[in-house]
Amino acid sequence: MLVAAALVPDTALLVPGASGRTDPAAGLREVATAAVRRAVEHADRVVVVAPGRAARRTPGTTPEGSAAPGGPAHARAGTTTVPAVAVVGQVRASLAAAGIPDQTLAQVPPADLVVPEEVAARLGRTHRASVPTAVALRLLAATGRGAAHAVETCRSDGVALRALGSSLAAGRARTALVVVGSASGRHGPDAPLADDPEALAYDDALVDALRSGDPAARERIAALDPVRAEALAVTGWGPWQVLVGATAAEVRADVEGHVLLGAQHVVGTWLTGGAR
Repeated sequence: MLVAAALVPDTALLVPGASGRTDPAAGLREVATAAVRRAVEHADRVVVVAPGRAARRTPGTTPEGSAAPGGPAHARAGTTTVPAVAVVGQVRASLAAAGIPDQTLAQVPPADLVVPEEVAARLGRTHRASVPTAVALRLLAATGRGAAHAVETCRSDGVALRALGSSLAAGRARTALVVVGSASGRHGPDAPLADDPEALAYDDALVDALRSGDPAARERIAALDPVRAEALAVTGWGPWQVLVGATAAEVRADVEGHVLLGAQHVVGTWLTGGAR
């Protein structure tokens, strides 16, 4: 059962030393680490859910089958079969894709990487965790915990992702999710991508829904358009769909919005009635 979820940004700046002598994300890192510590405190099992590198190369895929970590084969959420996933082996955190030396992650334990089967077939034996996954594993290491699995979302099928979330929360193990992703990266001249006037209203509505976490808010998150999310450089769409699917009970949400260098981030916790 899901007892808690930590919502953390996906920026590599959360890793100490990633920005050199300056540290613009120091405050955000402190809040994110505290959120992870609170979420995993009483969990038997920790699963990272992060955007995968292949997310924008496999839009709309809905493979048949099932077998999610912690869930039974052909488990169902409503009438939807859980999408086929595969454990492709242990992976270590790496920020090479962000141009950051991996020695900054030397003490971070590995995790079993879980991706859709069609992505696993392309990875072969040479694969690294995505940068968002690496950020989560680093935050977990700072709390003294590791992750049993790291699930990388690589599709834009919200129904399938929510079914996967339901499967992750199935069973009696007290499960905590570390859900990685950020809202729009198109806020003003400091943003990593070109400014978009729609970003502010989109992110305000999104942050409000994540701050609430009630059933109506979860419905609004489930209804978010993946195409619009991609256009606004929203990286958390897939992981938040998994979170919605994993959350069947009432939650106590404590989530904040932070804008850092033109990107909107969210950080905080969702705690269920199973949390002590």
